[in-house]
Amino acid sequence: MSMELDVFVGNTTVLDEDVYQLWLDGQTVTDAVRIRIEAGALQECEANAEVLLSDTMDQFRTFQMCERLLQSPSKVANQLLFQIPPHRQTMLIEREVLGKKLSKGTKKDLDDIGSKTGIVLKSCRRQFDNFKRVFKVVEELKGPLVENIQRHFLLSDVLARDYAAIVFFANSRFETGKRKLQYLSFQDFAFCAGQLISYWTVGAVDNVVENMDVDLEKEFLHDLKDLKVLVNDKDMLDQHKSLVCAQLRGKIKVFSEMEASFKNLSRALVNIASKLTHTKDVRDLFIDLVEKFIEPCRSDKWTIGDLRLFLTHYSSSVHTLEAFRRQVIWDRYMGVIKSCILKMYHD
Repeated sequence: MSMELDVFVGNTTVLDEDVYQLWLDGQTVTDAVRIRIEAGALQECEANAEVLLSDTMDQFRTFQMCERLLQSPSKVANQLLFQIPPHRQTMLIEREVLGKKLSKGTKKDLDDIGSKTGIVLKSCRRQFDNFKRVFKVVEELKGPLVENIQRHFLLSDVLARDYAAIVFFANSRFETGKRKLQYLSFQDFAFCAGQLISYWTVGAVDNVVENMDVDLEKEFLHDLKDLKVLVNDKDMLDQHKSLVCAQLRGKIKVFSEMEASFKNLSRALVNIASKLTHTKDVRDLFIDLVEKFIEPCRSDKWTIGDLRLFLTHYSSSVHTLEAFRRQVIWDRYMGVIKSCILKMYHD
């Protein structure tokens, strides 16, 4: 009796990025072969379907054997089982840990997430496990969140910042799933998280404390209550409005709308600040920004340019209010709020 065997002998482990992505996406070997054929792999490789099937199966087996190593990225460079070039190691690690950045929910919700996003359940599970793995490692570590993630998971700066955003949102339980926020992308939220981490956490002012990038600074949030004077003091509110109008007259297309809604917009921004001592209001920060500021501006057809000019002068003009004494707190608050609003203000 004779047997036919396909044998491949080599030293360097051959990895195909496109096949790796199909494996990460949770595709079966059969579906992966079909997708590769549709993408023109047969013509590109000058091979037949049987060879492509064999290659795909071999790649999938390699990825499955690598998966255990990838759960501890620092071990990849030192292991001897797979001879993987450094640039390929980076590709494997970053794609394996990247995932879709699930910021809420548990494994029982993954069926719903998969159906809504069109992501195969197997891939959703892997991505969720990746997130949990990162969260578990860094939540007990001292020092900057991004640096800790980079050191333990060997990620690029961009991906480390994305994962820092996930950990930060999960820790503070920010609400990101409401219908009014569905127009925002993950990168919108990640940008805002980066702003909050850089300027509102304890680590923003003291780089030797523990968990510096995870928790918002309570003393700062408490001091935000003092900003209420900007809207509770009628004379100060009127003076603030006059200063802003003087700067913007003739410079924005929605000047009349801005002038009419100035006090409501100012109250919205100041009231959001004054309530951040409450956990629920911290969680609802992005909902409040959309409902109480972004939507009214969008309704009046403000352009992003109008909005940028308004927020710039709205923030800076406070420094000329002689009776106002909390400029440092104001700048720390409005610097982040301005950046977040401008990032979130789109269709």
